[in-house]
Amino acid sequence: MDEPRRTFTCSRCSAVWTKQGSTHCWSGDPENGPPRPGNCPSAVAPEVIDEAFALYRGDGEDARMARVAAVVEGLCYQPEPGSDAVNARWTRVEDTIAFAKLMGYAKIGIATCIGLLDETNRLTRILEAQGFEVASVCCKSGSIDKLELGLAEENKVRPGTFEPACNPVAQARLLNRVGTHLNLIVGLCVGHDILFTKHSEAPVTTLVVKDRVTGHNPVAVLYGQNFYYKRLQARPVEVPAETDDDEGSGG
Repeated sequence: MDEPRRTFTCSRCSAVWTKQGSTHCWSGDPENGPPRPGNCPSAVAPEVIDEAFALYRGDGEDARMARVAAVVEGLCYQPEPGSDAVNARWTRVEDTIAFAKLMGYAKIGIATCIGLLDETNRLTRILEAQGFEVASVCCKSGSIDKLELGLAEENKVRPGTFEPACNPVAQARLLNRVGTHLNLIVGLCVGHDILFTKHSEAPVTTLVVKDRVTGHNPVAVLYGQNFYYKRLQARPVEVPAETDDDEGSGG
């Protein structure tokens, strides 16, 4: 019987970082930095790390992306004079523009939620001003009712009304058709973003993560909204039980 695979929990190094300002992976003195935790990926699976890093030393697309991403990471910070501190100077939009320019991308696709069309229009104008050709596709393209997915009326946001289903595969294929070089996700729902990424031929990055409660800032739940943070630790998120196809296809 195969030996059970060990689970990696880099999140637990947060205690070391909080106490010492460094971890084994990031230390001013790698030889004498904090010790590795018992399940550290660097200790448990060094071959995976080495094989992956070998991809970055070549001439392929992965190597080029890795190098450009590292360059952009350096560009988006600036040192504080007279200190070893650095300050971020670029927004995510600027990071994305810099990455696309350095990669030589000319045509950018946007897979947008219908609820963020205004934001997408503003983003499009920025990208066009930066010299890119932009194609945008809305999540509700085709306007096909959710009942066609085999859902029941009660599964809709507003039961008893016409409610079009999101179509992320179509979004991806439409952007594939026009030949985008990079696709941006702007507010797609959880699951729809996964399908879009799966079917996109161009590389994908997320610019906006949908979270209506926090103003599309999901990390607020982790440190800025103690109510949600505590609630999610104390109580499971309840979801309806799955139903078979016959039960779920009722109108």
